[in-house]
Amino acid sequence: MTSAAELERNKTIVRSFKECQGTRDETAVMREILSPHYQRLRGGMANLAANARGAGFPETAHGLRAAFPDRVDVIEDIIAEGDRVGMIWRLQGTHRGTLFGIPETGKTIDIWEIGVFRVIDGRIAEGWFMADEVGVLRQLGVNLPARPDGQRVMPAPPVAGEFAEDVLRRLEAEPAGAQQRNKIVVARSKTTAPPAADRAHHTLRHWGMQHMRDYAEARGLEQYDPMSAFPDRRDHITGLLAEGDRVWMLFNLRGTNTKSFYGEPPTGRFVEMAEVGIMKFDGARWTDSWYYADGLAMLLHLGATQLIDAM
Repeated sequence: MTSAAELERNKTIVRSFKECQGTRDETAVMREILSPHYQRLRGGMANLAANARGAGFPETAHGLRAAFPDRVDVIEDIIAEGDRVGMIWRLQGTHRGTLFGIPETGKTIDIWEIGVFRVIDGRIAEGWFMADEVGVLRQLGVNLPARPDGQRVMPAPPVAGEFAEDVLRRLEAEPAGAQQRNKIVVARSKTTAPPAADRAHHTLRHWGMQHMRDYAEARGLEQYDPMSAFPDRRDHITGLLAEGDRVWMLFNLRGTNTKSFYGEPPTGRFVEMAEVGIMKFDGARWTDSWYYADGLAMLLHLGATQLIDAM
C-alpha cells in the first residue's frame, strides 16, 4: 500500500520532470529523478516521428525545442495511485524550425499531451506519452510530410491490455472503498452490457477523436461514430488510476472497420489504438468524462489521413 506521503512525493517528482524541461537545470534534475534504466515506452508524437524516420528529413531536436523554441507546457492535472502517476498538460509554442519534416510555418500550437509514469524508489522508471498530433497538423495547416518512398508508416501496436470483464472480476475481489467503487463503475463501461444506471448523471465533455467528431457534426455524419463503424468493437483496458473523485482509464479501442467511419467507406481493417478517459465522480455518481485518443493512428490505420486537410 502506497502511503499518502509517497503519492505526493511521486507527483512532485513527475511535476519536476516537466517543469525542468528547457531550463538550465534540466540536465541536473533529470539525472536526479530518472532511473538509470529509464524507458520511454512511447513518444508524444510517435506517429509523426515514425513517418519521418528514415526519410532524410532534418532531425527534430530533443524536446522539440528547435521546432518550438518558445515552448511552454502548462500542467492541467496530475493523479497518482500506487507507483504510477498520470499528468496532462497543454503544449504551447511557435513553430520556428523543422518538425518531423514539416518546415517552419510561424504558426502557434496549443494542444493536449498526456504522460503516464511509473515511479520506483523515488525515480521515474517509465514514461508513456501521447500528444494531439492531429491537432498539431491542423493548427499548422499541413498534413503528414510525404516520404521519398511514398509510404505511410503504420502505428506500432499499443500496450497490451485485458477485456473489461477480466479487470472487473479482479476489482470486485479486492477490498472495497470509494475509489475502488469508482474504478468498478468505469471498468464496467467497457463491458459488453454496461448498466444504463451507471451513466444516469453523466456528461461527455470531450470525444476521444474530437477533431473528427467536429468534422462529422459539421457535415451531418455524426451517426457514423466509432461504435457504429466498428460493430465488433471490444476494447482492452490497459490501466486504471484513481485518486479522490477522479479515475483515469487507459484503454485500446479495438475492432474491425466494417461500416462507414464518419462518412469514409469501410476498409475491413482491424484497428487497435490507444485512448485515455478521465472520469469524475460526485460521491457514487459518475458525473462526467473527458476522452483523448490517438486520432492520427486511427487515420493511418484506415488510410484516411487526407481528412486532416478537410477538418
